[in-house]
Amino acid sequence: MSNENNPFQGPQTTVIPERSLQTQGGITDTMLVHLRGASPWLRFIGILGFIGAGLTALWGLGLLLAFPFMGSVWGDAFGLDNFNQMGALFGALMGIFVIGGGAMVFFPALFAYRFGDNIRSYIRTGTDANLETAFKNNKSFWKFYGIVCIVYLALIPLIFVITIVGVIITAL
Repeated sequence: MSNENNPFQGPQTTVIPERSLQTQGGITDTMLVHLRGASPWLRFIGILGFIGAGLTALWGLGLLLAFPFMGSVWGDAFGLDNFNQMGALFGALMGIFVIGGGAMVFFPALFAYRFGDNIRSYIRTGTDANLETAFKNNKSFWKFYGIVCIVYLALIPLIFVITIVGVIITAL
């Protein structure tokens, strides 16, 4: 059934375990060892992702700033009249594309870092809220990558068709 406020929302259900986790044993010592071992690596990967996202964004900003200037230099050097505008447009599009790529790296890095940090907090304090937040970030990490994969899979046929049309046009 759909929600009256949002007719496009899927049905919602609550998950009720047959037995509570406390009666099933909760988190075992082996699970804690594995979580403790994963936590520093998750934080490390998150930090590397932040650095990569920042450097990528700086690269995109450099493209946005440099290509209009380079378009005029190359246009004057080779005697191309329209190269100034084409160079500026190309630089702007590439800069926006690269900055978008930096944003695509930032969010998974954030989720991975938060996952590792909340695991570390859970191991130190034993607070269930930290473990719940850690697994929430883990879910967000994989949900983000799942959505990215769906978008890429949807774009593959489009790119395939554009390539075929481009080859046919250039062959004529």
